[in-house]
Amino acid sequence: MSESPYIHNVGMQNFQQLVLEKSINKPVLVDFWADWCQPCQTIMPMLAKLAEEYDGKFELAKVNADQEQELAAHFGIKSLPTMKLFFQGQLVDERMGAVPESDIRAMLDNNIVSESDKFMQAAMMAYQQGQTEQALEMLNHALANDPENAQLKVTIAQIVNAQGDTESALALLDSLDEEGAKLEAAIKLRAEINLAAQLADLPSLDEIEQRLATNPKDLEALMQKSRHLSAQGDYDNAMECLLAIMRVDRGFEDDAGRQGLLELFDMLGGEHPSVQKYRRKLFTLL
Repeated sequence: MSESPYIHNVGMQNFQQLVLEKSINKPVLVDFWADWCQPCQTIMPMLAKLAEEYDGKFELAKVNADQEQELAAHFGIKSLPTMKLFFQGQLVDERMGAVPESDIRAMLDNNIVSESDKFMQAAMMAYQQGQTEQALEMLNHALANDPENAQLKVTIAQIVNAQGDTESALALLDSLDEEGAKLEAAIKLRAEINLAAQLADLPSLDEIEQRLATNPKDLEALMQKSRHLSAQGDYDNAMECLLAIMRVDRGFEDDAGRQGLLELFDMLGGEHPSVQKYRRKLFTLL
């Protein structure tokens, strides 16, 4: 048995305890190996090194396939080494052969829940229960310990913006690095803030409709109508207004019709049915 607290020799007798039960809280990587298997001897030191480096974020369970033939048969082991990753009591991933260290790291990282993620999950549960101050306190604590975590920044920005603190929300979005700024949630929130700012000084929708009744090609009125409709959630008709602007004058306010469409696409996300529909219409028009 290894002296490491994160590495265990496992067989049929203790598989439930050391693999399935432990995997409820953290990933457990099960390495099926044998003495005669040369690739196994090559990969075992690398796995042990990773177990120490990750310092308890996952545990390594070593199964001697020759001695534990029943366990190997149960999991259908046909070649060695075979590595199976368990998380929350379930098999979530596996690798066979002497795969590179980078591949093992990627498999682990995809299933390891960081402390920041745990705080975020707990905070969002509190927020959904109406405990906004407690949620923000937890998220800010997590951010203090993980100041480069873009997802944390965006989540805090979403909550403070919903509370009316747009200035703080924008400051958080502006602090994101290049990769963080590309997060779909960050793009969507910035678009929502921009739309809200555009609505602030608009005339009423009735006034805009009166102008359009007089002149259906009043491009400023069409732009203003689009913003009102977007705020009401009538995205299809909002996008129709923007397409109408493009058909009349692509040069209006530096191609404002197209820019307005792109902003709505960002805000709604690529899977939204209106985005899919009007992205095709935009492509056809262009």
